[in-house]
Amino acid sequence: SYTTDTKSREENKKTLESLYSLSVDITKIRRLKEWVLLQDVAYVKEIAGILQEMGADETTVANIIERCPEAILHNPAEINSQRALWQLVCQNEKQLIKLIEQFPESFFTTEYQQNQKANILFFQELGLKNNIITRFLTSAPNIFYNPVEKNKNVIETLQRNYLNLGGSEANMKIWILKLLSQNPFILLNTSTAIQENLEFLQRNDFTDQEVLQLLSKLKGFIFQLNSTTMQKSMLFSKNIFKCSDQELKQLVLKCPALLYYSVPVLEERLEGLLKEGISIAQIRETPMVLELTTQIVQYRIKKLSALGYDIKSGNLESLNGTKKDFEVTYGKIQSKKERPIFNPVAPLPTED
Repeated sequence: SYTTDTKSREENKKTLESLYSLSVDITKIRRLKEWVLLQDVAYVKEIAGILQEMGADETTVANIIERCPEAILHNPAEINSQRALWQLVCQNEKQLIKLIEQFPESFFTTEYQQNQKANILFFQELGLKNNIITRFLTSAPNIFYNPVEKNKNVIETLQRNYLNLGGSEANMKIWILKLLSQNPFILLNTSTAIQENLEFLQRNDFTDQEVLQLLSKLKGFIFQLNSTTMQKSMLFSKNIFKCSDQELKQLVLKCPALLYYSVPVLEERLEGLLKEGISIAQIRETPMVLELTTQIVQYRIKKLSALGYDIKSGNLESLNGTKKDFEVTYGKIQSKKERPIFNPVAPLPTED
């Protein structure tokens, strides 16, 4: 534990000299985490040496220390252990140093090394590819801080429910690995929360097959919700679209966002669409449009309007999808508009 009381302390001259010799921008560190410079003990040269051994040049070393100054407070033995740990899933040290430069905070969090190692081995046993595990280490490091038993418990709960919902033993592994790679944060939930959310869907008359369909569509995000918020969102949609329970169920299956987004988010998006002159009937026909933020919707409508496409009279399919999907749709509408009206191979009329 490091002290962050900066009032009565002076910057460590030895630390400053070592940082200067590595061309580190000390003003950045002062601005970010000045307390690092006040510590009595720092391992600037040793940490820089380890990074250089892995192939980092001077600029890379300076960049890493500027972005994560507390790196220099770690004992070199700890960092060498962390290096060995990450090498379990990295192809080589070139890839490792690239990851450290991009995600220094993830690499220099060394308090949970035993848990990290146990979880890496567990994920490998499970069949996750090393490139997916490295992605987890950098973008979802918290899941490695859990004791491995906790992560195993969550996976077992998912497997059990998958089979209970009618999923096949043969497809279970692929399903679990896909779910995890799409959303590793499901491991931060408890087995109880997962169970409760699945039971909520069953209570709302979703068949086992439909629950499985929702789990795949929601990429596991359903496990980060709770029954109260899901209930409120469904009630809101039912009132807005004036539909029966059965119709609501079909809308949710078409657009799981109606289950996932909270009422304030749905309200804001709905309001944005109505302001653009889009009707409730159009939204009900294409509810997936609610997956888009108001800003994205406005931008897409503006682009389509410039081509003379009237969204109010058409359907909303052209607004939907990812950025890539929209660009394809936009391109098709644009080429249609630019296409000549006359048939270029027909003979031209000539005067007698």
